[in-house]
Amino acid sequence: MEGHPNQAVRFCRAPDGTRIAYAVHGHGPPLLVSTCWLSHLQHDWESPVWQHFLRDLGRIATVVRYDERGHGLSDRDVTDFSLDARIGDLEAVADDAGLDKFALMAMAQGGPPSIHYAVRHPERLSRLIFYSSTACLVPDPTPGDRELEDVVQQMIRVGYGRDDSTFRRVFTSMMIPEGSEVQMRWLDDLIRHACTADLAYEFRRQAAYIDARPLLGDVTVPTLVLHCTQEKVLVFDQGRQLAAAIPGARFVALDSPNHIVLGDEPAWQVVVDEVDRFLAQDRQGPVVPGADILSAREREVLELAADGLGNDEISTRLHLSVRTVERHLQNSYNKLGVSGRSARAAAVSRMLSAR
Repeated sequence: MEGHPNQAVRFCRAPDGTRIAYAVHGHGPPLLVSTCWLSHLQHDWESPVWQHFLRDLGRIATVVRYDERGHGLSDRDVTDFSLDARIGDLEAVADDAGLDKFALMAMAQGGPPSIHYAVRHPERLSRLIFYSSTACLVPDPTPGDRELEDVVQQMIRVGYGRDDSTFRRVFTSMMIPEGSEVQMRWLDDLIRHACTADLAYEFRRQAAYIDARPLLGDVTVPTLVLHCTQEKVLVFDQGRQLAAAIPGARFVALDSPNHIVLGDEPAWQVVVDEVDRFLAQDRQGPVVPGADILSAREREVLELAADGLGNDEISTRLHLSVRTVERHLQNSYNKLGVSGRSARAAAVSRMLSAR
């Protein structure tokens, strides 16, 4: 399924059977984005709020992003938004996309499942990035904080689905207070496209008090934390505390009042430059033109194919199922931008001659 000329949209199954939609675009080392709940794999490409994010990150990385369960192109007939379910979704996307070693970017509510993944699977991650994220949406709540959170949840429940955007504009104004009217209307619209009011409410209800802070000291991969200084959704101190609790983490304060840094802000170029530098060590000399975007396992499978081994033989050699071998090959061809038997044979031939 093609959601945009620059991306390939695919589906995988979470452990509980939920279909999760994910998309791949760009070139460079793999970067899996544990996205915020305001996402729609197709709709985002047309958005003046997200377009620069997709375009610029795709120039420095092979970006894999997915719609949360219940949102965007993923299955919407769900009720389980628990932490375990969301970790399972992240694991399923990483496995189905053939990412053996990759950088993980946590955005907003994507923080807690990403932290758990980093502690459970440190061998899979090259590095970890937090972009306007947190380890807990509502940390150490006072009675007043809980009362406010209840109000927020009820506003989501009764206001998100209305034709009148007044209720949604409250959240839009918090996320991009310096956005233009066009950008705000697009974000208002994205809220309706991303999920239903009932699903948005249920997601927020189950996610609000999840607390991954006790695990931060166990994160061992290189970590970069980017957080806006004046944002109102996840206040600056949440990002600062996140970085302070992770051993060796680098913290970069972004001079912006927006939760979503907009493309014309100076802070956006800081984001791009920081992520580019942070991923630099993940770039290795290509085995074939474009092979730097392949995972270690994909290169291994393609090298064996270059040696003349068939899928059954590769399966035996690497102790993988034939289906997994086929998936790795297909992912490699997709990333290299080759299709058709002759083009694929040429890619394998280049792999053989380059060694």
